[in-house]
Amino acid sequence: MAANFIIVLLILFLVILGWWLFFRKKAENRAPFPTLWKDILSQKVRYYDRLSTIDKDRFEQAILQFFEDVEITGIEITIDDTDRLLVAASAVIPLFGFPGWRYHNLNEVLLYEGTFNRDYQTKGEERNILGMVGTGPLQRMMILSKPAVLRGFEDHKSKSNVGIHEFVHLLDKADGATDGIPEVLMERPFIIPWLKEIHEEIKEIKDQNSDINPYGASNEAEFLSVVSEYFFNQPELFEKNHPELFMMMEKVFRQDLS
Repeated sequence: MAANFIIVLLILFLVILGWWLFFRKKAENRAPFPTLWKDILSQKVRYYDRLSTIDKDRFEQAILQFFEDVEITGIEITIDDTDRLLVAASAVIPLFGFPGWRYHNLNEVLLYEGTFNRDYQTKGEERNILGMVGTGPLQRMMILSKPAVLRGFEDHKSKSNVGIHEFVHLLDKADGATDGIPEVLMERPFIIPWLKEIHEEIKEIKDQNSDINPYGASNEAEFLSVVSEYFFNQPELFEKNHPELFMMMEKVFRQDLS
């Protein structure tokens, strides 16, 4: 029995070592992060601009990893480096407190020229959607309005960021249920206090005693994504107006934004 146990441990060690060497080799083979891309991030992404030099480098490596994992495609529109970088930044920001984590439930991001409907059509009625995590035949895709993605980063006073909103939905969905409880990020004892805080805040929104986007009161899943936009886009204001929720969000995302 002891010999078998040692063999199992040895095999496990070799597997882990192999994966580590594989990913280390991939990282070493990556081209340097272009200076032009650094400039775009500094100008457009306030979250990135506030990071230390070491954390900026980690952010850049996470973006390169995202580009390796996920295609970004313009649908009947031309997209450029800025568009791709802002999509990638939207993905990296919520996961930045979890080094090495990746979106295993996403293959491609589609950028549209404007709003669309629930059938992903850009013409016709009810075209009021700015972003959506794909379902059915688009199961491993995300659809985003290109202008909305740009606005989320260009307006530094905005509490909204459609890219962050949809990537938080994707994280929420990773445990099998889009329910406002991202169990992949959250330790189990934290779930009940989190739900209690959600319901209290939703009541405040419905009573019109909150500056959180009313769309967040739709359900727990939308609440999580809406407050995540606010949390990452305007952390100082968020902490001032919602100190208890702010502390809980820091725990959920394992990030110190104060």
